Amino acid sequence: MVNLAGRVVLVTGASQGIGRACALELAKAGARVALAARNEGKLAEVAAEIADAGGAADPFPLDIGNEESIKACARSVVARYGKLDILVNNAGITRDGLSMRMRRSDWDDVLNTNLTGAFLLTQAVIPCMLKARWGRIVNITSVVGETGQAGQANYAASKAGLIGLTKSLARELASRTITVNAVAPGYIETPMTAVLDDKQREAMLANVPLARPGTDADVAHAVAFLASEEAAYITGHVLDVNGGMYMG
Repeated sequence: MVNLAGRVVLVTGASQGIGRACALELAKAGARVALAARNEGKLAEVAAEIADAGGAADPFPLDIGNEESIKACARSVVARYGKLDILVNNAGITRDGLSMRMRRSDWDDVLNTNLTGAFLLTQAVIPCMLKARWGRIVNITSVVGETGQAGQANYAASKAGLIGLTKSLARELASRTITVNAVAPGYIETPMTAVLDDKQREAMLANVPLARPGTDADVAHAVAFLASEEAAYITGHVLDVNGGMYMG
């Protein structure tokens, strides 16, 4: 069983979906969890849910698309706990549309939030991990970052970029016992996929050998493992959680 007692974890996009599930799972493993997102009301609800289960979590406001908000969040977390051991870069958005019609703002917003935001937050917390000579960084990418997806050039590019960032950081930080890995979910039932209609859902499931959508808990279990001591010899890896949708 994963044991993260004494560890401090920061999870972005923690107010719902995969981020919420990761926060719950990491708290269950004994970590103190910093919950970060824009919706402070929902963060408070997640913090209360964790407390009711015997865990510990605190909300921190974060707009991952704003550099000053990113820096302020990182400072606040370290000031509160005195350290930061594990970072889960989960926050992300979509702005779907065919490339030939995609607005520049939709491209910029997705890249800025999903990729640049993750880079800036990682950059902000690395010094703390370097000082401790220990750390875990887990980036939530996507199966479409590995396969591409029509109508999601911006989203796929941002998630493919996260994979490249993961591998580069893994090489840079390995000497300080800091591992950097990614989890690539496939079709997972979350608020982001709730907008799909029945035809779209059927089309997605037709490409999943396990013939079911994944759950946010499926992803959270993978994240908890990569954050643990049991994964100490794994770095620069992309762990696919997709029911066989993509076998790279």
